[in-house]
Amino acid sequence: MHEAGNDLLSRRGILRLGAAATATGLIGAAVPSDAMAAVYKAKERVVAMHNINTGEMLEVVYAKASGYNPAAMQKLNSLMRDRRNDESTRMDPRLIDAMWALSQKLGSKKPFQLICGYRSPASNAMRAAMSDGVASNSYHTRGMAADIALPDVSLGRLRRAAMELKVGGVGYYPRDGFVHIDVGPVRTW
Repeated sequence: MHEAGNDLLSRRGILRLGAAATATGLIGAAVPSDAMAAVYKAKERVVAMHNINTGEMLEVVYAKASGYNPAAMQKLNSLMRDRRNDESTRMDPRLIDAMWALSQKLGSKKPFQLICGYRSPASNAMRAAMSDGVASNSYHTRGMAADIALPDVSLGRLRRAAMELKVGGVGYYPRDGFVHIDVGPVRTW
């Protein structure tokens, strides 16, 4: 028997704590880096990108302290579209925040080179059939990933900085000239 006041120490109390921690994301969640914590304190967030496949460039204030700018996010959705079929999707704002944090952390003065943003399921299936390196359930198909480079930052530095953010996956492709970042589970390859 246990006393009512000791319920937290009981088996049921421990299970309740575990369920609460899981529900609030405390278990299994990465601790946000200082760079990511700074994202939401910034009065204004600007991202610049050059889509190397279409030649398009964009520099836009995509968020302010009051929230995301829907018109700017729509422009980013268009810029980051699937170049093979011109399909676009709603890009995850956390991905854009991660890119902003990377440019701030690295002190880059150049636009991101966007190699791949959104990839439609049809394009992804085609790519996966041609290469073992393309996941059939890629975060690109969910608007949660980008393959990027920064002209004034080495790929190795970009990779390390992305890993330090702890916001999702980081893939390193030096032969192909890019780093993959996504806002899925934290992992590296």
